[in-house]
Amino acid sequence: MIDLEQVKVTPRDQQVLNLLVQGCSNKEIAGQLNISPRTVKQHLRTLFLRAGIHDGRKRVKLAIAMFAKEEPQS
Repeated sequence: MIDLEQVKVTPRDQQVLNLLVQGCSNKEIAGQLNISPRTVKQHLRTLFLRAGIHDGRKRVKLAIAMFAKEEPQS
């Protein structure tokens, strides 16, 4: 299990994750954040490596969990 509190997430990482979870492609994320698609890919790669994730399905679960963690609780 991944302890989300132990994964360092920069503000830009969080922006990329938020857009990813909303269903945006790397190209769409790049356009919205005014960065290259390659930079988007690097943000995701670095984040997943920090979390020790190498499996694609776990990457999706991490992105969703991190997005949910940042959502304000009602």
